[in-house]
Order: sequence, then C-alpha cells, then structure tokens
Amino acid sequence: MILPGNASCQGCPIAMAMRCLDEIENPVLVIPAGCSTVIAGLHPKSAMKCPVVHVPFASTHSVACGLSEAYRKLGVDATIVAWMGDGAADIGFATLSASATRKDDILTVVVDNEAYMNTGTQASLSTFWKAKTTTSPTGKTEEKRNLALVMLAHKVDYVATASVGYIRDLRRKFRTAGKKDGFRFIHVHTPCPPGWRFPSEKTVEVARKAVMSGAWILWEYDGKLRISPPSEKYADKSKRIPLKEYLNQGRFAHLSDEDVKEIERKIDEEWDLLLKFS
Repeated sequence: MILPGNASCQGCPIAMAMRCLDEIENPVLVIPAGCSTVIAGLHPKSAMKCPVVHVPFASTHSVACGLSEAYRKLGVDATIVAWMGDGAADIGFATLSASATRKDDILTVVVDNEAYMNTGTQASLSTFWKAKTTTSPTGKTEEKRNLALVMLAHKVDYVATASVGYIRDLRRKFRTAGKKDGFRFIHVHTPCPPGWRFPSEKTVEVARKAVMSGAWILWEYDGKLRISPPSEKYADKSKRIPLKEYLNQGRFAHLSDEDVKEIERKIDEEWDLLLKFS
C-alpha cells in the first residue's frame, strides 16, 4: 500500500505501519498534517497506492465523516481511514470525540510516536512522563494520556492497541477492524529514531522492548476486552524484561533510579486497570 523510495526517515515506524494497510479493503486515507503527510506525498507523485485526502488538523474526522456518508449514498465500496499522529489526535480531539460519539463508519488509526515529530519533537499529550522534548527540555512533568482508554469510554464497537514490533498482531487488527462497520479505533505504538534518539536500525527492537517491559500493553476490545497474545505473559511482572532496557533512549538518559521506579509504578497501575476490565 506504500511504494518504496518514499520520504520517510530511515527506520521510520509509520512507513512500517502503512505497509499493513493492504489488510484493509479499498482504503481511502484522510491524513492531517504530520509525518504521514510527508511520507504519503502529493499527487501525482504520492507514495501511496490508495486515494489520500490531505486535511488540516482539526477537520480530520469532519472530512472523514463526509466522505463516509457520501460514499455510502453513492454506493461506493470503500473503507474511510482517518490516519493521524498523536499530535493530530490532540489538536483534532473535538472532532475525533464527536465522530466516535456519533458512531461514524470510520476506521481511525493513530500512529503514536509520543511527540510532534514532524515539527521538531515538541511534547504532545501522548509524550511519556519525564521524556525530554524541545518543549520539555528537563523532562515532561505531565502524565501521558491513554488515548485508547479514552476512546473505549466512548463505547465504540472496536478499540485496539498495536505495535510495529509485532507486525502479525498489527496486521490482524487492521484486518479485523477493516471488516467491521461503525467507528473503529487502533492505537499503534511507533517508536521514532530521531525523536527518541536511538539508532535507526533499532526501531523494531525498541518497539518490542516496550511490550516486553510492560510499558506498552497490547489489547483489543470488540464487546469484551482481551489482552493480546504478545502481551499476555507480561501480565506476570516477573516475566517482563527490566524497564531500563526499554528506557535506554536519549530522551530518558537523565532519569534517576527513583524516576524509573515511579514509571514502573505507573505501568503496574495500568496493568491492574486493564486486567480488571478483561
């Protein structure tokens, strides 16, 4: 679904996720400003093999809803995919939330690299606590927002988290969501080499360490919440790798042992909450 020779950075996880779009039948992408805009490029030299509509941040789901309704009335068989970064999900949250509340027939994919990477690595609501960015040079002091749980609270039909470190799981969730109707939401963890300051060949390794340390939990909701197979064994904390192995990134180089313990506590709280729901 994406052509070689595109404008993504070396080791770009968003380009990896875009390759999985071939699991979705007849996708039409609605992309707000961000890294994905640069990667997709502009007609007639787009890197994508499917139609793409580039839109302003805040209008993403308004445009996606309009396309979905228009195609339905015209009898066009297409899957409208609102494809956005975590920054666009911040700026466009009003229309995202409204779309979920209306149960619009849209598949929303948020590729989350935990900052506004395309404009220089500014902190977003998804930025990890204590992570260094250009707008949090000593480490972010606010909590990270759990966007997937926020969308689950909208009582939509399908919500899932995924990771470029586990492509089979990601592809399965794209395939599952693509076959459903109504509002669907997939939150994809996409570690960014230049923004997180790790070598570009380590993208998949870092993504897997996020899951193996318990810091990114793979789960799925389609009427019942279930921990996904790659994350299942990490519900047992003794099976996880040391959190420091995942935090071995430039943005966390300043962390103290006390900071790491506090992050571990926050991770345990999230696991406890999800296990209660499952």
